[in-house]
Amino acid sequence: MRPRGWLTEAAAARPAAIALQTPAEQLTYAELAARALAAASGLAARGVRPGELVAIECEPGVEFAVALHGAWLAGAVAMPIDPRLAAPERAVRLAGSPPQAGAAGAVALRMFSSGTSAAPKPVDLTFANLKASAHGSAAVLGLDQEERWLCPLPLAHIGGLSVLIRSAIHATTAVVHPSFDAHAVAAALHDERITLVSLVPTMLARLLDAGLERPPALRAALLGGAAAPRALLERAAAAGIPVAQTYGLTEAASQVATSRPGELDTVGEPLLGTDVAIAPDGEILIAGPTVAPGALGPDGWLHTGDLGALDARGRLTVTGRTADTIVSGGENVAPAEVEAALLSHPAVADVAVHGVPDPEWGEALVATVVPRDGMAPAPGELRAHVAARLARFKVPKDIRFQASLPRSESGKLLRREL
Repeated sequence: MRPRGWLTEAAAARPAAIALQTPAEQLTYAELAARALAAASGLAARGVRPGELVAIECEPGVEFAVALHGAWLAGAVAMPIDPRLAAPERAVRLAGSPPQAGAAGAVALRMFSSGTSAAPKPVDLTFANLKASAHGSAAVLGLDQEERWLCPLPLAHIGGLSVLIRSAIHATTAVVHPSFDAHAVAAALHDERITLVSLVPTMLARLLDAGLERPPALRAALLGGAAAPRALLERAAAAGIPVAQTYGLTEAASQVATSRPGELDTVGEPLLGTDVAIAPDGEILIAGPTVAPGALGPDGWLHTGDLGALDARGRLTVTGRTADTIVSGGENVAPAEVEAALLSHPAVADVAVHGVPDPEWGEALVATVVPRDGMAPAPGELRAHVAARLARFKVPKDIRFQASLPRSESGKLLRREL
């Protein structure tokens, strides 16, 4: 199959099937292909040549899908731009150099990493990367020809965009919401025969708060973008929501590992064909057909900057980020471990732990806590809660309270802003 022929193939195989559904409209594969072809002709008439970048800056929905497939039909490289960005952020993304085709094939997308610990950087993903990711994901989750995958995530980020791409590759239906509204998403899960949904932990928490229980057709709620507190996973299980934890990143075309629905203690086995190793310092290393060619280091591995472990069955657990590690009194502390202890307190809705310079300890642990509505836990109470579960050097020296935490559009904690 020619790389940019996914939509053409889907339209030929299932012309009347719904390719894309939004709250406002829907398109069959035949309709989407016709509109994308018209968009491709328009790009060619404007002088766009194969291999050139085409920026796509529009709200999630039909217009975005038409532009994406139109760019590919014109032979161009699609570069989604989040319409919520400020002018300086847009300028950085639009000032990029031309994409380079790698050994893995033609470049399909220029995405930008989430920038949780540094400025976002461009990542060029090939058609081969995207296809390998789609098939690897289907091998874990299964594939229903009548799949209806709901995406309330931004399409300018790989976690959301991968839903649109995988649906086209498999000729199934992508259900796209322009933004996340807990009641709208809950209604869709109950009434629109949604079989898969992609969420970040804060979205799942809001759905549970909105009363979501036992969606009738849902096979899996894919949960990624940030570490999921065990208390949240247990709430979801009690509500009959089959959560599949995922670990992924832009440089690997989204998913790297995915758990089976209901597994609480791991983000699962690596996707088919993906190799995962743990470096001596605990860093997660990745290689395989989903990894962007330009993201591989000289040793042939993608160095993720994340910390983790593999169990005897090859299942991956993510424990934090190398850049987040706090050294206090000569001891290494992973913020995620302290955050998990605090999140097990019933009055804590959200929390972030980071280090601040300290003349005695080198770094001191600080926890920024978002209390649950109507609750006001005392700092001493929370410190005692952590002390009962972790070593004393892992207990925060200071606890602060805020109404919310800074997070990226894809739900990742922006720890540097604290």
